[in-house]
Amino acid sequence: MARRARGTSAGLDRATIAIAAVGLVDRDGLERFGVRRLADELGVDPMSIYHHVKGKAALLDAVCEVVLAEVRIAPEDALENGPEDAPENGPEAGPEGWRVIARRTAHAYRDMAHRHPRVFPLLADRAQTSAPALVALERLVAAMRDAGVPEQVVADTPSVLFGFLNGHLLARTSAEVHGAAAVPDFDADTYPTLAGLVPRMADFGSGAEFDRMLDTVLTGIVPEG
Repeated sequence: MARRARGTSAGLDRATIAIAAVGLVDRDGLERFGVRRLADELGVDPMSIYHHVKGKAALLDAVCEVVLAEVRIAPEDALENGPEDAPENGPEAGPEGWRVIARRTAHAYRDMAHRHPRVFPLLADRAQTSAPALVALERLVAAMRDAGVPEQVVADTPSVLFGFLNGHLLARTSAEVHGAAAVPDFDADTYPTLAGLVPRMADFGSGAEFDRMLDTVLTGIVPEG
């Protein structure tokens, strides 16, 4: 692609640059990503990018923001018209409503991770303080507080929940990207217990496995019942 001269605007803005950067990382991976390669992709001089994004660190933050904006909670399932179907009367209401929000957030996060497995490591490596990240956290902790969950538990929950999500999804998306074996081939003589558990690990990376582990985490945060 022919490159524009330095100082030429090329219709760039931060959002356009960030979306193009996500596409480049999706295609080529983080290892090959750089401002010069992105400039080549956009057909501009690298300085044109720096006019909108102040350095590579800020560019990576913008990439995270783009993919986190995809983590949206769907409207209430099967809502019909009428006051009885308003959100305050739906599954997100009441003392267990925070679990519904947590599960929906977790599934939306998982879906995003599998759409962008090469971008996802950035989310685990960098503090996420953009508006899309904070909106999701605010909704969760507000629901927990409304449900009367103890304040310290509410404060700990974002780290606990996303510690699980980031670790779990890094392992699953890494296997997806690199084609690694899902479950190691344990030597039965040396590791008999692990080898015996392999059939229980057959659903590695599946939705069923994710739900099972997510339930364990949520029950650990606040036991049900």
